Amino acid sequence: MGTGAITQYVDVAQIVLYMFWAFFAGLIYYLLRENHREGYPMDNGHLQGGPVQVGWPVPEPKVFKLADGREVLAPDVNRVDGTYSAQPTHRFLGAPLEPVGDPLLAGVGPGGWAARADTPDLYHGNHIKIVPLRIAADHGVMSPDVDPRGLPVYGADKQLAGTVKDLWIDRAELMFRYLEVSLKTGETVLLPMTFSRIKASGVFVGAILASQFGNVPKTKSMEQITLLEEEKITAYYGAGTLYATPERQEPLF
Repeated sequence: MGTGAITQYVDVAQIVLYMFWAFFAGLIYYLLRENHREGYPMDNGHLQGGPVQVGWPVPEPKVFKLADGREVLAPDVNRVDGTYSAQPTHRFLGAPLEPVGDPLLAGVGPGGWAARADTPDLYHGNHIKIVPLRIAADHGVMSPDVDPRGLPVYGADKQLAGTVKDLWIDRAELMFRYLEVSLKTGETVLLPMTFSRIKASGVFVGAILASQFGNVPKTKSMEQITLLEEEKITAYYGAGTLYATPERQEPLF
């Protein structure tokens, strides 16, 4: 027998190889279960409004302790699921959902949203991350960038929707997240920066029409925004990319 051989057919290298295979299989098993911790259990597709899928590969619940002292259970079979207004286009499970009512508020398709915490996002020191510039007065728009405050806001139909009143900045990432828009009706809504094109002549939004700005979900406070409010606001504009006009739901060719 050669060096490292235990028997005529087994040696140390072979045992180490088998140990590696066993470790790697265990690692795949662990990662697969942890990958199903967030977002699970899932709705079974019957539109019953609740997460019901349990068992493999969904792992056992684990308690996560957050920096602010709160504890979160994941997965949580009793968690509140996002609400939506839609009906399946066919009777089989997994069939596409068709919005019922206002498609921009239906909560499906590109307008889907998750039931995140209805509390503001925090950063170091438990300070609120996203606030308007009137609160974060030590921040501003760097020259020579266009300062959109005071500029008109136009919808996808090129009609005037309102005027930019302020900008909301993420103080942790040092970037602007929202434009605060004062509508012609006197209401104030938030416009995500990712859905706006800022030019010297105005702010142009391709996602929704000017008349649809009035239904943008509102925030409880005009000095902060919660994670849930961010979900709903962004989902509204996302839904507009498909449902703002009937033509957008038709084939390209």
